[in-house]
Amino acid sequence: MTLRVASYNVRALQDDVAALARTVRAIDPDVLCLQEVPWIGPVDHRIADFARRCGLVWSGRDQRAGQTSVLTHLRTNVVSVTHHRLPYRTRRDRRGFAVTRVAPFGRTAVSVASVHLGLDGDERLEHAREIMAHLAAQPGPALLAGDLNEQDDGAAWQLFGGAMRPVSPLEPTFPSRRPEHVLDVVFATPDVQVLPHHDVPWVAEDLTAGTDHRPVWVDVETAPLTRPLTGPPVTVSG
Repeated sequence: MTLRVASYNVRALQDDVAALARTVRAIDPDVLCLQEVPWIGPVDHRIADFARRCGLVWSGRDQRAGQTSVLTHLRTNVVSVTHHRLPYRTRRDRRGFAVTRVAPFGRTAVSVASVHLGLDGDERLEHAREIMAHLAAQPGPALLAGDLNEQDDGAAWQLFGGAMRPVSPLEPTFPSRRPEHVLDVVFATPDVQVLPHHDVPWVAEDLTAGTDHRPVWVDVETAPLTRPLTGPPVTVSG
């Protein structure tokens, strides 16, 4: 069974939200990792409305960590959603990451992390270590998706690449109008079976109207369950 995991920096929904949602609908992800989710003020209704426009559900509703969160499709079985704060120097620069475990019905559970690293190189590396330590403690395959704010010569990127491999097309994603930098990427552990990449019928004008990043996505094949999936219903923690 195919699972499509996408990542999108939505710039706090400050731009054309309708254009943004049309792009997401064109991608049609099972899991959408978000970066720069709005967090100042009463914004929950804006995130919920954006999810509705995309045909998705805001998993872990009312939970955000460092402006990251996750949307999922109803066809995907969400096992758990957790949000984790990372050390930060100032409130303005606070960071975090969100992890959802999804198990397409009858298939093995997969952990998917949404990350947004900062502008300081030393801090990015520190945060990357903490994120990887968390993922290493999770059972089974994992994907990590987000805006790293650095390219493949960066220390954080290389740290992720030591245990995982980039599986989304390494094409420039920023800025959206004329992309020059590969800042957005999806990584996967070696036990994830990655399928050939398929383009989607998005509209170029929507890409530039919706936000300053371009989305990335990947299709993976999940393994059948070897035993029945057991455990509690969806849990959410901050």
